[in-house]
Amino acid sequence: MPIRVKEGLPAIEALANENIFIMSESRAEHQDIRTLRILIVNLMPTVITTETQLLRLLSNTSLQLSVEFLKISTQIPKNSILKHLHQFYLTLDEIKNKSYDGMIITGAPVEQLEFEEVDCWDELCEVMEWAKYHVNSVLYSCWSAYAALYYHFGLNKCNLSNKLSGIYSHTVNIRRHPIVRGFDDIFMAPHSRDISINKEELLKISELDILAESEKAGVYLIADKSNKRLFVTGHCEFDRVSLESEYIRDCLRGLNPKVPENYQLKGKSPFSTQTSWNSHASLLFSNWLNYYVYQQTPYRLSDIGYRKNVENMEELSVAK
Repeated sequence: MPIRVKEGLPAIEALANENIFIMSESRAEHQDIRTLRILIVNLMPTVITTETQLLRLLSNTSLQLSVEFLKISTQIPKNSILKHLHQFYLTLDEIKNKSYDGMIITGAPVEQLEFEEVDCWDELCEVMEWAKYHVNSVLYSCWSAYAALYYHFGLNKCNLSNKLSGIYSHTVNIRRHPIVRGFDDIFMAPHSRDISINKEELLKISELDILAESEKAGVYLIADKSNKRLFVTGHCEFDRVSLESEYIRDCLRGLNPKVPENYQLKGKSPFSTQTSWNSHASLLFSNWLNYYVYQQTPYRLSDIGYRKNVENMEELSVAK
């Protein structure tokens, strides 16, 4: 089934060239279908590229989705992207009374800062708190996964001495969990980050399960037992040139980065054009949409807030 987005979004043309079905708003309005409402909080500096990557993965499902984008007002983007944000992105004030089946929050290039030092931290916390009552399930990617683990569970990040960058093999820990349904025993995924998680501290949090990890890259997939939050520490949405682009960016900044691991194809110049993680990324997003969003969400989105309030009342009752 198609993705419904606002007409004129630059990603539409790129995805159409890949034979991915994107539906215009006008056409979707004439279909008598309860579409799933997905909100994307895009914190990446490569705004349009990230939009395209995420929409590509969201398209790999039989469900019809209506996708909107949320901007963080405290972010200061390049002038060249201001018009784009104004045209296609909403603010929290504009959507605060709406509810969504699912939400995705991306990574951000602020890993070396303490969370409270990040300019958009207060507003991001407001979004995460708002989501408790207005979003059925949230997928956090890379930096936002660490930020959410810190905000919701008090688990702080660990800074790495050297940047982790490359394509790494991962193994599944809990085979029967719906998020990893259909995964191979060993699968590949990209990482590009300066931070990590203390696994021993993570294991102390009873509400969380480690679904998959890597011997080299560490913990990769974390889910809460309520099936409401999924934390992905890598960048499975990356396309074949994303790591190369980040490597070049870091070179231009004088950071003297290492070539991303397992990304070099002998005899080519100097990066591989082959991918080994696309099937995993598509399955991960499809499973999230199916088992965490579609299967869990109420038909009436307004019931999300009601259900959260009931859960809170039950928790208070148990506490007493």
